[in-house]
Amino acid sequence: MRYIVFDIETQNIFDDVARRDPTLLSISVASAYDSETDTYHTVAIDELSTLWPVFEKADALVGYNSNYFDIPLLNKYYPGDLTSIPSIDILDSIKNSFGKRIRLDDVASATLGKKKSGHGLQAVEWWKKGEVEKIKKYCQMDVQVTKEIFEYAKKNGHVKYKEGLKVREIAIDTSTWEDKNDSALTFALPF
Repeated sequence: MRYIVFDIETQNIFDDVARRDPTLLSISVASAYDSETDTYHTVAIDELSTLWPVFEKADALVGYNSNYFDIPLLNKYYPGDLTSIPSIDILDSIKNSFGKRIRLDDVASATLGKKKSGHGLQAVEWWKKGEVEKIKKYCQMDVQVTKEIFEYAKKNGHVKYKEGLKVREIAIDTSTWEDKNDSALTFALPF
């Protein structure tokens, strides 16, 4: 299965728009990891279209909160329909198993023993200051963490989180993750 792990950062936050609708936000930076080539592609908004051929080669798009946030927002810019590509949202899998949402940073800390390098609000501030390279670095690190969590869950069938001082496991049904390999199509490029 060829999977693309991805993340986006935005130029603004929900408080800046009328409702809590991701499609009302604007992308600043996007990053994607291609499992087949073992490469990362991180771009600013003006280069976003260079990622479409990478996404279109995917058997599955892998993200964290991506079905609710990233895919709908990316779809605003994409000339096709990214929802046509199968997706694996790790946060959805956690919520389905555990009954609640857990921040990526908390899962990364307990599962991988590392924390993210920052948070999304910092990325918005960096955008306002024109510090695009900082956003690119941060976004790519989020993709690296998401990729490692995805690979850990595939191998072990669970992720971890801390409850007080104890580290607990959340079982993840990854069997459906492997059934995503029949969809590699071109969604926006001419045939």
